[in-house]
Amino acid sequence: MASTEKAADASGRTTAPQDQDPDDLAGLEAGLDALDSTQTVRTPLSQTLLRKVLPPVTAVALVLVVWQILVWAEVAPPYKLASPSDVWGEVRAAWLQGTLLDYIWTSVSRGLLGFLLALAIGTPLGLLVARVSFVRAAIGPILSGLQSLPSVAWVPPAVIWLGLNDSMMFAVILLGAVPSIANGLVAGIDQIPPLFLRAGRTLGATGLRGARYIVMPAALPGYVAGLKQGWAFSWRSLMAAEIIASSPDLGVGLGQLLENGRNNSSMPQVFLAILLILCVGIAIDLLIFSPLERRVLRGRGLLVSR
Repeated sequence: MASTEKAADASGRTTAPQDQDPDDLAGLEAGLDALDSTQTVRTPLSQTLLRKVLPPVTAVALVLVVWQILVWAEVAPPYKLASPSDVWGEVRAAWLQGTLLDYIWTSVSRGLLGFLLALAIGTPLGLLVARVSFVRAAIGPILSGLQSLPSVAWVPPAVIWLGLNDSMMFAVILLGAVPSIANGLVAGIDQIPPLFLRAGRTLGATGLRGARYIVMPAALPGYVAGLKQGWAFSWRSLMAAEIIASSPDLGVGLGQLLENGRNNSSMPQVFLAILLILCVGIAIDLLIFSPLERRVLRGRGLLVSR
């Protein structure tokens, strides 16, 4: 009976039974290791197509069917509701004329450059607001107010101040995107557990080193969300500026294409501009921000497979 009971040693501690099977201990250790590890299984191509490609394709096909049914039902005159075939004809004409890619590139190049400028300004501004209480009290409410202000409101003063040129476009983009990026970073920093910051200070990570190695990595999920919102504001601000401000020196972007369609009472051209604006926004999100967001979340164990 003594061989199956725990025995106390001289210091009062208990020892494990002498007849414990080593194989049982090895199995227990292997089971714990299996719980800690994440099994990564490659998703078959057919399942990926079924889950990620088929739903949006089905949604687009459904929209086209409903659109065509409304045209056949003559719910509106043709000059108010163009058919999908008319819009496709406008796409084909712009492609044959060699202007379709020019429309897209004019707006995308401005939007991306303006967003990068907003990123360079909004990131240090967000760090300053989040880490310095006086700065937060002074300009924190102003940033929130600027974020809620419609970006189209900045177009008239920007035209008066800077004229009809690319500088005006970039100014409108910055005023629309910088508050979103800064507020997103502030929100991410506010969600950092205080223990991380104390551990960083203990290890000597203060000032710029602390911001680089502790604050920014810990705030990355909120920061990426702010970047996505900042791009959305950049794109919307640019479209508002292109619609309102027109000049031969500015070229023809997607916003100007939309305004030209309105001036010419051409609904196919209006629908073409709207579809191109929508497609560019979706493409930027799918190609840049969604992969970045998945990588950040997966690196923190918040996303196993997606």
